[in-house]
Amino acid sequence: MSPAMALWVPLAGAVLIALAGRWPNLRETVTLVTTLTLVVVVAAVGIDVWEGARPYAHFAQPFPGIAIAFAVEPLGMLFAGIASLLWIVNSIYSIGYMRGNQEKHQTRFYVCFAVSIAGAMGIAFSANLFTLFLFYEVLTLATYPLVAHKGDADTIASARVYLGILLTTSIGLLLPAIIWVYVTVGTVDFVPGGVLAADPSFVPRGILEGTIEGPALGLLLALFVFGVGKAAVMPVHRWLPAAMVAPTPVSALLHAVAVVKAGVFTLLKVIVYIFGIDYLFEQHTADWLLWIAAFTILAASIVALRQTNLKRMLAYSTVSQLSYVVLAAAVLKPLSEVGAAVHMVSHAFGKITLFFAAGAIYVASKKTELAQLAGIGRRMPWTMAAFTVGGLTMIGVPPTGGFVSKWYILAGAFQSDNYLAIFTVILSTALNAAYFLPVVYAAWLLPEGEAPKQDHGEAPWPMVLALTTTAALSVLFFFFNAPVLELEYRVVEPWPGVVP
Repeated sequence: MSPAMALWVPLAGAVLIALAGRWPNLRETVTLVTTLTLVVVVAAVGIDVWEGARPYAHFAQPFPGIAIAFAVEPLGMLFAGIASLLWIVNSIYSIGYMRGNQEKHQTRFYVCFAVSIAGAMGIAFSANLFTLFLFYEVLTLATYPLVAHKGDADTIASARVYLGILLTTSIGLLLPAIIWVYVTVGTVDFVPGGVLAADPSFVPRGILEGTIEGPALGLLLALFVFGVGKAAVMPVHRWLPAAMVAPTPVSALLHAVAVVKAGVFTLLKVIVYIFGIDYLFEQHTADWLLWIAAFTILAASIVALRQTNLKRMLAYSTVSQLSYVVLAAAVLKPLSEVGAAVHMVSHAFGKITLFFAAGAIYVASKKTELAQLAGIGRRMPWTMAAFTVGGLTMIGVPPTGGFVSKWYILAGAFQSDNYLAIFTVILSTALNAAYFLPVVYAAWLLPEGEAPKQDHGEAPWPMVLALTTTAALSVLFFFFNAPVLELEYRVVEPWPGVVP
């Protein structure tokens, strides 16, 4: 199966959704059929990768040594699998949310969502930095109408912050970093072990015909880290809280399905396939990244602890959780790299569940503030049970997927005696508990401050189905994570002594 099919399916779906816009039932049927088709395509590509193949598709070569091409490896396969699987669940949830909340411009919503997933597939399967950059920008532009969906002045202003930060960082920092790599080594292809560390006989030489090392290597890494604004490493994180004006299904897209995952995936792939883990370790140029990631994790957790609005608390939680992936990648040890990849999965299941629950609470009761949630678990037991599972996933409590990823991150930190990473994970876990557990306690055990005029009950059933499904996935991932671990161990195969 050609990886290009993973791009064409959502794009074709976007066209058909637009054509079916006058008939809501048909439009939503087309959306669901498209999501299922994409999962089948991604699964077919995944089978090839599992069997050791590396599917490749070439489209054009606009510059010498630079192609628009797709090449699938285990890390990209994982990202594509997450995005395609959660698109199904998000689409089911969106049907209940958009109808239950009587949202306008629903056809535009579904079209832009499909184009955004196409952008995520392009990022996941990119064969080089140039292709990745193109689809990175596609994802930014396609999600802008979703963030600005409500259309009022405050929403438009926040959406402009979203667009401005992401475009400024990518064009002003990420693009120069890509050009620097190209003029140095003559290619921007992703190479096992790192293109910057590759033997000159295996890669072409660039205009500079040299190597990047020492402080220059650290500067290049900084351009990538802050140029990939979607990873939300402080101080380029403000776009994420600003985007909370979007409808909840869009928040789920931003925080769990595609956007932030595209950011941390890009950083992880750059560290592994552009710099090379061994090369960065030998040059000692990634130490500063540990401190930046640790600061982001702890600072965002403290900010989340002070929030009174549910979605803003979840937004800052996302900023913190993303930097777990960055921290794990910067540890530069096999187990931590596996932990970084696994955390993308566990965070996706947990955070999408939390946003689904927040949206269900809003649709059913119009409540958005933490102080309003006392006793709501008795009126919305399914929703709050799922929220509880999502919160425990963020904390890292077994039996949820968050425990698995934090276990591997800590194992990698102990492997390198990295006490900064160990301290950060332990302290941030306590902070996670400090802002999630009071919400859970209040929802289940405290009396309602003011009873609603009528018992609102649960949100529409598609929303409840979606959030209980993702909560179940978070628990199931704790028990059935072996295929993901085995696939991601292949990313770190060059290290001796690492056995799946």
